[in-house]
Amino acid sequence: MKKITLQLVTISAVLFLTSCQETKKSEPIVQESQQELVEKKVVESIMTAEDQAGMTPGEIVGRLKKGNENFMNNNLTQRDHSAQRRKAIIGQYPKAIVLSCVDSRVPVEDVFDLGIGDIFVARVAGNIENADIVGSMEFATAVAGSKVVIVMGHTACGAVKSTIDEVDAKSLGMNSLADLLDEIEPAITETKFEGDRTTKNIEYTDLVINNNAMRTVKNIREQSPTMAKMEDDGKIMIVSALYDMETGKVTFNKD
Repeated sequence: MKKITLQLVTISAVLFLTSCQETKKSEPIVQESQQELVEKKVVESIMTAEDQAGMTPGEIVGRLKKGNENFMNNNLTQRDHSAQRRKAIIGQYPKAIVLSCVDSRVPVEDVFDLGIGDIFVARVAGNIENADIVGSMEFATAVAGSKVVIVMGHTACGAVKSTIDEVDAKSLGMNSLADLLDEIEPAITETKFEGDRTTKNIEYTDLVINNNAMRTVKNIREQSPTMAKMEDDGKIMIVSALYDMETGKVTFNKD
């Protein structure tokens, strides 16, 4: 009986030592992984108050354009989102606010190669403005210090296409959607175009989509004297842009 017990103790000791050795062998793998993260320059930092204060509206737009080039080239910055999330608890100092359509194919942060805390994002079908959206923009700029407001339309926008096609949302019991499409209608009326004015004509449709974004910018200036003055004083920039879903390119307009 003693021999059996001694054998069991010996076996247990061997298993324990083997387990310890395996654990020690695995440690270098973790260290190598951390080293790889350093070599790959994974970003852990977030926007600070100093970063935000040190950039002009024009410089911010330039950085967003560079980020969009990264997106187009499938060269997005590698980020440690866990580290960024923890650091962002202290506060937020986004450089811009983007009003985009709700379309799931328009990943705003990725489109500009941005991470946690870099920008505010507002979404509504057809990227139109309303009191809540404008109020959110006033918070982003006048309160939180963002220096650029972007209204970004996108090609093949379903809300704009539905408006062009004169979809009768009310007859389908969707009164709120009908009201939203009515907000887009003026962009169609104001679009000058010779030729087929239907969604079958991609050139015409994209023109209306772009004009709708530009019209939203105009409405924002009219509805917010605060932001209009900030823009006149050179503190912020309010611009529209068009995102091409096929190429990934964002083209900024001169509003």
